[in-house]
Amino acid sequence: MEWAEVIEHPLLQNLPFKIELTKFGKLLMSPASNQHGRIQGRLSGQLWNAMPDGEIITECSMQTAEGVKVADIAWASNAFIAEFGYSTPYPKAPELCIEIVSPSNSKVELTEKIQLYLDQGAQEVWIVHETGKTEVYSPAGQISASKLAPSMVRTIA
Repeated sequence: MEWAEVIEHPLLQNLPFKIELTKFGKLLMSPASNQHGRIQGRLSGQLWNAMPDGEIITECSMQTAEGVKVADIAWASNAFIAEFGYSTPYPKAPELCIEIVSPSNSKVELTEKIQLYLDQGAQEVWIVHETGKTEVYSPAGQISASKLAPSMVRTIA
């Protein structure tokens, strides 16, 4: 399948889980808990307040070398939006991509997503655990605090 087919398919609307597409055109589905949704909502609001010069996009799809991946939350600068608008999926990653860890996520899967987002141009990738613990990654590797939103990492969840 192609991503446009996925988002337009009537049977794939309003599902209670995240859908991604592998490089082979196969669907990947991940269930999300209410706690996951709570963190996603709260974090989106905090980002909106901390980083007003851009857009917060939940379930942000982007094309990667391994197919279409969907970040739980992304922050895209006004310059990014001016260049790419709201094309679906994005050909490049927004500056900040955030994954909220679900019980179904493996460490290998999260490590791969970090690298895919960075390879697609993300400046930072945050991995947020349901406990609120947050890991921040840049192209240089894991860093102790966000450079894009230094006040954020301590206030998550």
